[in-house]
Amino acid sequence: MRLGLALGYWGRGPDPRHLELARAAERLGYDSVWTAEAWGSDAFTALTWIAAHTSRIKLGTGIAQMAARTPTATAMQALTLDHLSGGRMLLGLGLSGPQVVEGWYGRPFPKSPLTATREYVDVVRQVLRREGPVASDGLFHPLPYRGPDGTGLGKPLKPITHPLRADLPLLLGAEGPKNVAQTTRIADGWLPLYWSPRRTEVHTASLADAPEGFLIAPMARAVVCDDVAEGLLPVKAMLGFYIGGMGHAARNFHADLMARMGYGAEARRIQELFLQGRKQEAVLAVPDAFADEISLVGPRERIAERLELWRTGPVTDLLVTAPDPRTLRVLAELNS
Repeated sequence: MRLGLALGYWGRGPDPRHLELARAAERLGYDSVWTAEAWGSDAFTALTWIAAHTSRIKLGTGIAQMAARTPTATAMQALTLDHLSGGRMLLGLGLSGPQVVEGWYGRPFPKSPLTATREYVDVVRQVLRREGPVASDGLFHPLPYRGPDGTGLGKPLKPITHPLRADLPLLLGAEGPKNVAQTTRIADGWLPLYWSPRRTEVHTASLADAPEGFLIAPMARAVVCDDVAEGLLPVKAMLGFYIGGMGHAARNFHADLMARMGYGAEARRIQELFLQGRKQEAVLAVPDAFADEISLVGPRERIAERLELWRTGPVTDLLVTAPDPRTLRVLAELNS
């Protein structure tokens, strides 16, 4: 199992620790570093900055939102960074949810998420393979555009720049069972949002047809500390925000996933509290047990014991959100 560093997206401003952590991860032998985006900082710019200050570590978007860019624009950014970094790019993509797609990007959330994802990936693949002009008869990403408000002058185009790698790895952040199953057919890997090494059976059916070499790269909070309860607070804060606030009460993919993992009543309670404006109570309502099983928190010995569970399952890459170089070093030592 390889280790990766997941930096996420910025909060109020740039995090001055990110470059230091990325460099430390590279020195410690971590395989990859990942950036993300929500509705603030973007994934590609921060990743390019890290690329310029490192030399070996792979560079992943975990995740870049499909609604933020057309598939051809995403492919251009990926192939550009792949060239500039000497072939280190890993393209992680995700749909996000209706709240973000419609509220931030001003686009309709696709009525058929699986079809929209499949079309998007197909166009990106066409650009990277550069076998001919890029064209698609898809419902969500037609190329050329043939809508009634168009000029009718569009024509299929072949990328001017030759991509460095036609097989640049593409991973998807999928949550629903059908979406995960499709991911095994159209992508090179999967970026699970929550992963419990104690509940791998939740995904057994969806991953049944995963090909050899398919990447499974979940993200997990990791911190070496003496007080487990205190170390879990950032995990609970994240869960409270995503399960309570990242979506509508009637359509929240994160809450649905928590329910499939055996915490349905708790997920509903977190949503209720968050939507009532009782955010701190929502965070405290996150069960310690759930936060604990999807993270690596506590003294070195406790983390060592729990890391073995991750290593014995199907996970190929563990992407850790670690707040300090010490935690990165301990995980590298334990995983060696």
